[in-house]
Amino acid sequence: MRSNTFGAFLMKCSALLIGLSVIHHAMAQNTAAPYAKMAPADQYLMADRNDEIALARSAAPASISSDATVLVLGRNGYETAVVGKNGFVCVVGRSWTGPFDWPEFWNPKIKAADCLNPQAARSIVPIYLLRAKLAMAGRSKAQMLSALKAAYASKQLPELENGAMDYMMSTSSYLTDEGAHNMPHLMFDTQVKDASDWGSGAEGSPVMSSPYWFISPENQSQAKGLPPILVFLVGAPTWSDGTPAGTHHH
Repeated sequence: MRSNTFGAFLMKCSALLIGLSVIHHAMAQNTAAPYAKMAPADQYLMADRNDEIALARSAAPASISSDATVLVLGRNGYETAVVGKNGFVCVVGRSWTGPFDWPEFWNPKIKAADCLNPQAARSIVPIYLLRAKLAMAGRSKAQMLSALKAAYASKQLPELENGAMDYMMSTSSYLTDEGAHNMPHLMFDTQVKDASDWGSGAEGSPVMSSPYWFISPENQSQAKGLPPILVFLVGAPTWSDGTPAGTHHH
């Protein structure tokens, strides 16, 4: 769902040119982005609740998603549509769950199917819930950022749990306006300080990474008051339905 990290890996895969940018710094300086403000709230909603449930479940293999809790977006934020039993939570992420300096932060086309494991469900999903509530209430980026900092300061939001990760392997996600818009991958939310500890960006390495809150180094100071989270991305060889990556392109 954190779409800046999609781009870092995906742009490197020239055959699947769908990312935002290999060079985060250059991407963050893109001032020509067409999504300068939030679109009308209705544009972020899906017309059919069952379609949203199906899209959310498609983020992970059925062996995982069939027993997961499923959230859908309503006019006041995310609502529980299905109560699961395996601790996973599947949801269709919207653009405003991405980094605050991502050029597509308000892109209403973004529909990112995401299944989060129990650790991420407990420590990342609460961030999604608060962001969705704020976005659907028409709050600005600055207001959202301020509310998140206040929520962490008051312990309303939990600290990141060790082992938090997501499946993002749907054939039907729309992750970005760039390229083919989609690619199956796994994401790992960590408190790692140095991305090179995972070999991120090393020649021949399939691992890429990005900070969670802001992409550009110049904007990291704005994350003061938020817990540092470094997200790693690894491409998956198949979609959740078992078909090889490279098929089902939009």
